[in-house]
Amino acid sequence: MFRRRGRDADTGPEDGFDESADDVLADAQEGTRRAPDPGSGRENGPWDAAELDSPHDGRIDFGGLLIPAAGNIRVEMTEQGQLVAIRIELGQSAIQVNAFAAPRTEGIWSDVCDEIAVEITKQGGIVDRGVGQLGPELRARVPVRLPDGNQGIQVMRFVGANGPRWFLRGVVYGLGAVQPEAATAVDRVFREIVVVRGTEAMAPRDPIPLTMPKDAQPAEPVPDEQDPGSPYKGSLNPFERGPEITEVR
Repeated sequence: MFRRRGRDADTGPEDGFDESADDVLADAQEGTRRAPDPGSGRENGPWDAAELDSPHDGRIDFGGLLIPAAGNIRVEMTEQGQLVAIRIELGQSAIQVNAFAAPRTEGIWSDVCDEIAVEITKQGGIVDRGVGQLGPELRARVPVRLPDGNQGIQVMRFVGANGPRWFLRGVVYGLGAVQPEAATAVDRVFREIVVVRGTEAMAPRDPIPLTMPKDAQPAEPVPDEQDPGSPYKGSLNPFERGPEITEVR
């Protein structure tokens, strides 16, 4: 879903590696505080680290993402121990978030929506497009294997935000994907996330590196209730669980 173009393709700087890291570094050295672009849909967040005076206040530092201290926070890790996603659980709702590098001059959420819709449809799901509190979003109904072995349907809501040289994606499930009041609470948390893009050059769609907080406490692993043969295993599946930690507050 987040395929990168071949490095040997004939592309300009804005299609390949992001040459704008120097701009970010210059802003940091000069102490420049930017504001979200008018009409960006981010006037109330999610935020870039340079858009807030105190971006760490009330948030947990995961390196590339500063996550609001709300609900129960878990992480998704690869077998090699690399942190790849963060899940915020709010009662019977949850949102999994990932941040990626993006081109300097254009957002990629529209393209990502198209790719998600194609992949889900190919694998037997149904996708509805709409506009929510965060702007354009997708609601998907995907087939899943229930714990009793029967087939069921899982509703997932995909939201996104384009920032300066980054893109933030959220996958909402539980009540936040189907109930308006619960969706409002989840969207509010999504808006409070801060992206720390960094100054290094990155290829568009490369994941922004995440790190574990120093005071994270381990939690008991949660059994995977997803069918091992499900076509939603991998980058599209927000339910695949690896070793986890919980931030206890």
